[in-house]
Amino acid sequence: MFKRFPGLFNQAIGIDLGTANTLVFLKDRGVVLREPSVVAIRTSTRKPIAVGNEARMMLGRTPGDIQALRPMKDGVIADFEISEHMLRYFIGKVARKSLFTNLTVVVAVPYGITAVERRAVMDSAYRAGADDVITIPEPVASAIGVGLPVEEPTGTMIVDIGGGTTEVAVLSLGGIVHARSIRVGGDEFDMSIIKYIRNSYNLIVGERTAEEIKIKIGSAYALEQELTFEVKGRDNVTGLPRQLHLTSQEVREAMADSINQIIEAVKGSLERIPPELSSDLVDRGIVLAGGGSLIRKIDRAISEATGLPVFVAEDPLCAVVNGTGKILANSSRWSGRD
Repeated sequence: MFKRFPGLFNQAIGIDLGTANTLVFLKDRGVVLREPSVVAIRTSTRKPIAVGNEARMMLGRTPGDIQALRPMKDGVIADFEISEHMLRYFIGKVARKSLFTNLTVVVAVPYGITAVERRAVMDSAYRAGADDVITIPEPVASAIGVGLPVEEPTGTMIVDIGGGTTEVAVLSLGGIVHARSIRVGGDEFDMSIIKYIRNSYNLIVGERTAEEIKIKIGSAYALEQELTFEVKGRDNVTGLPRQLHLTSQEVREAMADSINQIIEAVKGSLERIPPELSSDLVDRGIVLAGGGSLIRKIDRAISEATGLPVFVAEDPLCAVVNGTGKILANSSRWSGRD
């Protein structure tokens, strides 16, 4: 009976359950949480001891009996038990659950996930305290979040470059005309940098260092003034700490294969849409979202490869979660998608 009084008894949140970060949107309040998708556990008992920001600080720095895990891999759940604990923790921070409240959760999921993977996300949300769960394809949420006119009878294209996946989609009349999801994203950039430094300099660096390098000097296209960064790590031969100066040209070379996979995914999608929608994109261009869109000049690289104008969204990191928030305002439009 309480569901009949949504203003009094309903709570609604939107979740961007990302490989690298989890963002939560609380209806009527906006984005209220943004924390790393990391859980620290005690290895002997698998009991979680820290989640989010606190757990991320432990990555690569834990003693033998503590392990910092990322329960999401390539945008899907890799560890069901740990992801459930993480969701419960994040939901508990933003929503007060009681016997008389109904909690609706909108979760954005990669377009290319399987039915089993989608079910795992929903089950985790239910077990974490949700009463109703709606899953939305990430490219749809992202397009809505950046304000693209997805309901109009014209083509719009979104490329969401996340931590574990890149979602490419062309939308029209409120639906997906063509979409594809590739398991390449920010994590792949980081691993490419780690591998390059190890192979070129016999220096071992961790994921956090690789991410910092990517943010500080990473680029997808030649810069007017190339950058350098002091990298500290462990010598693979002597085992001793060592440092070196890495250039943005080297980082660009390290990430080139991953960037090219994203470009090929975009070009492949453009080749598979109706000519009428192609003509729309000549005028509207392509919009980039997600943390990967902040790589320097990635818009220039994609634009040169496709011949289309490419724009980075105003708030690319929050595109998906803002989309879930807008969907919450009109949940009946999407309620059949869970």
